[in-house]
Amino acid sequence: MILKDINENTKIGSPEKAGQIIKAILESFDEYEQEKEHFWVLGLNNKNMIQYVDLVSIGTVSESLVHPREVFRYAILKNCSGIIIAHNHPSGSVVESKEDITITNRLVEASKIIGIKILDHIIVGDSIKSFKEHGLI
Repeated sequence: MILKDINENTKIGSPEKAGQIIKAILESFDEYEQEKEHFWVLGLNNKNMIQYVDLVSIGTVSESLVHPREVFRYAILKNCSGIIIAHNHPSGSVVESKEDITITNRLVEASKIIGIKILDHIIVGDSIKSFKEHGLI
């Protein structure tokens, strides 16, 4: 589901900015939706301007199903040079799980083949965690 009300002139200059966008979107959902994990893709041009925000997967309280096919679909169609992937942890913890690391590594490998760089993976909880800043990507 591509969000239509995102300002496409927004520049992503930091992981915090990407996390704030995702956090604002999540806060617009009702409390029951906020209790589920959501996996997002922010498509960016070569100047790090948002081209789209796509909700790729809605999971359960503890996981979501993510496949490279859905992650890169709009990035390819919109000729993006990079993407930021992001998901929330309804528990509030921003500690990455083994599954978070596994899917990130899988998507990074796919990105090398496709030629669209994954710039970061953000976890949104009580705070915001950047995989790039923590050497996980």
